[in-house]
Amino acid sequence: MNPIHRHAQSFPDLAGMGAQHPPAVDHAGLAGAASGVAQARSRLVLHLVESLASANLDMDLLNLIRHLPDERYRHTIVCLRDQGDYEAGLREHGVDVLNLHQRDEGRLPWLRLYRVLRTLRPDLIHTRNCSGLPAQLVAALAGVGLRVHAEHGRGLAGRGRIGVRDRLLRRLLCPLVDHFIADSSELEHWLVEAIGAEPARVSQIPNGVDSVQFHPRLGPAAAVGPAGFMHDGVFVIGSLGRMDDGAGHATLVDAFLRLIASPHPAHQRLRLMLIGDGPARAECQAMLNRAGAGPRAWLPGARGDTAQLLRAMDLFVLPSLQEDRSNAILEAMASGLPVVATAVGCNKELVHAGFTGILVPPLSVELLAAAVSDYCRIPEMAARHGARARSQVIARHSMPAMARDYLAVYDALSGAEAPEPPRREA
Repeated sequence: MNPIHRHAQSFPDLAGMGAQHPPAVDHAGLAGAASGVAQARSRLVLHLVESLASANLDMDLLNLIRHLPDERYRHTIVCLRDQGDYEAGLREHGVDVLNLHQRDEGRLPWLRLYRVLRTLRPDLIHTRNCSGLPAQLVAALAGVGLRVHAEHGRGLAGRGRIGVRDRLLRRLLCPLVDHFIADSSELEHWLVEAIGAEPARVSQIPNGVDSVQFHPRLGPAAAVGPAGFMHDGVFVIGSLGRMDDGAGHATLVDAFLRLIASPHPAHQRLRLMLIGDGPARAECQAMLNRAGAGPRAWLPGARGDTAQLLRAMDLFVLPSLQEDRSNAILEAMASGLPVVATAVGCNKELVHAGFTGILVPPLSVELLAAAVSDYCRIPEMAARHGARARSQVIARHSMPAMARDYLAVYDALSGAEAPEPPRREA
């Protein structure tokens, strides 16, 4: 994990890179961040993001910062566009948030970013995904010594959604990146094989989940849903996420309808909870209503109390046809739930078949129904797999575990050493 050597290359003149003149940078925040640079001894990490309202940054970025030692690293977040709803929470944790006010999505405000970098002089810049990658060039020109780039979303590697332009951009800027971070093994392999990153300069760091907020139920399940939906003895199948055609919720509804129509007595305990909104929600509700199963299902749309709703479930199912990165699976596992998921994308890395859940092919109603039936009829297996899933999250996907891995990358690049524990007096 050694940093690459600096590259003495000729780059385009910055003078022509800022043709438009949108609103100015937030100079008050910039001045405060700059004064902090001069006073503090800890290293400054500048995180460049498209917007704080995107990509689950409330979880991924704020919680990462919370779990990194502030005596060794300080953080400033630079947003290309509007900050979003999480700015206040970040400022409460001593994180400066600057906005470059970029109007056009997908375009980088080169000159404004260059000036911010020259003013703040961060020790390390951390960019994310294709929208932030061109900032690696600006950071090199501004003299930022250490540069990290993270790729999130396995769909980039697995389904060819990267265009020729974006792939070429990654290959051209690859030498400027000291270290890459991938959130899955397939994406790590893609960075090495398709983009040309040296294996020693790529680390896989899985997503983290707040295992304190998402925890197993401590007593009876909460009485969620409409009247009569929950009662003693029910077995709740749940799913969480946007309901579009690629999410496969119609397959889950079909499997649910087949199970409750079967003569097995255990299947009469089944309830279905689909949390999320999208174009497929109406179709799923119509399927349930046509079968007369409306009272046994609850589709409330998008909700803000997902942690509580997960604790009301007995089994989590993710029937997606493709999967970029499933925080929903991690949240369910942290909640002590066994998981039935389709064998696509990162699902195959998170769900250990026969140990924490069951993997099934996408669009296979029969096998999906059989997997759900197994957990419904054998509650001991559900409890056993759910406990193992929780343990797996604590070991590999908790916020402290994720922060530990990021800290190792930052320390290796900067040459920092963890402080020695204080010696005990004799």
